[in-house]
Amino acid sequence: MRIFIAILLMSGYNRVPDKRAYWEDCEDVHNPMVSRAMRKNRFLEISKFPHCAPNNDINEKDAMYKLRPLIAFLQRKFRDLMISKKYYDYDESMIPYYGPHGCKEFIRGKFIRVGYKACCLNASQGYLVDFDIYQGKSPEEKEDYGKKFGKCAAPLVHMLDRLPENVKTLPLMFYFDLFTGLNLLKELKSRGYGGTGTMRENRVPKDCSLKPVINMKKEARGSLDYRTSNDDVIIARWVDNSVVTVGSTVHGIEPVINATRYSQKHKKRIQVPRPNLFTQYNKNMGGTDRRDQNVSLYQISFRNKKWWWSIFIWLLDVSVCNAWMLARSTGDDVSQLTFRRTIVQTYLKRYGVAPMTPRVRPINVFSRVAMEIRYDNTGHYVAWIPNQKRRRCAYEYCSSSTRTECVKCDIGLCVGCFLDFHVYREY
Repeated sequence: MRIFIAILLMSGYNRVPDKRAYWEDCEDVHNPMVSRAMRKNRFLEISKFPHCAPNNDINEKDAMYKLRPLIAFLQRKFRDLMISKKYYDYDESMIPYYGPHGCKEFIRGKFIRVGYKACCLNASQGYLVDFDIYQGKSPEEKEDYGKKFGKCAAPLVHMLDRLPENVKTLPLMFYFDLFTGLNLLKELKSRGYGGTGTMRENRVPKDCSLKPVINMKKEARGSLDYRTSNDDVIIARWVDNSVVTVGSTVHGIEPVINATRYSQKHKKRIQVPRPNLFTQYNKNMGGTDRRDQNVSLYQISFRNKKWWWSIFIWLLDVSVCNAWMLARSTGDDVSQLTFRRTIVQTYLKRYGVAPMTPRVRPINVFSRVAMEIRYDNTGHYVAWIPNQKRRRCAYEYCSSSTRTECVKCDIGLCVGCFLDFHVYREY
């Protein structure tokens, strides 16, 4: 399995048009390191039958039951090995998949629009702390979370419950996207965490008398309107390229700094005043996007028809990406490509098993035809064997069964081996 995983990882930076190309004889695609570590047929057989859970133990309430043991193992490892940071972001990540499945989604505006949606909690540097493959209602999620915070925000609260005890007591800051609600911000504040996120217009409390979005669209870029609730939650609406609404429990309006924007009206770059909570949101919200970028650089390219295959290779890619970030945190300034190549080369060289060289029969020692007849170049013709029968090919370097034979020698010979068998060569 280590060799199998190493070959998958190699396909991310040494891409070939077909998974069988590594074992071809052509020098433009042949890879001697792969061919010496594992036979082609063995690799293809393993790629058909990998299992993370037994088929006789199906959990009908869990759509990801086939990968659940692997998912649970990686979730636990990612949390246990995480390096405590102050800023985290929670966002959606798309895993491309185009086949039929009930969990497949279409999200307009995403770079990958069709596939599985993964709810990810990332450090601002890109380390994946926790994740959950979205399937509507997770079997591990508490029912009241979905009713109180919404289906998109409920996994975040569940991930906070699973954080290590030494991390839960830290004053963490969380940033999230459009599913922000007042209940979520209050819950984070009650746990001692800060929360900041963009809000949809229908999630803004009705007693919060902000200017309507349709009215603020007519105002100049940089216009601002904000309110503060009784729970010290500030909700601000700011005009940028479009109207943006942000709620926060830790950041306020001040200090206001200038942001550079291009003005279509003035045909030049202008300075637009930007409140602090919008600045902090833009600064700390990119952890998931950074992780997606790192994974996309050298992601596994081998495809499979199984519905879970795309999630399986995504789990391998993010595991290597997390391991690379942990290595960099120790002071080892290694690139991701070098880190992946080191893993692949170590696995293939340490655990690879060289294929057995087929034994070749010595020439003419076991031949059933005398040399005087075999090489006399007279009267040798190829013909079909009567009654559709087969005979073993008599050529020393061939072990196939054939339907053709040599009439004079009375032995089975493939059409391709006929000339080589009757031409004498010095070896």
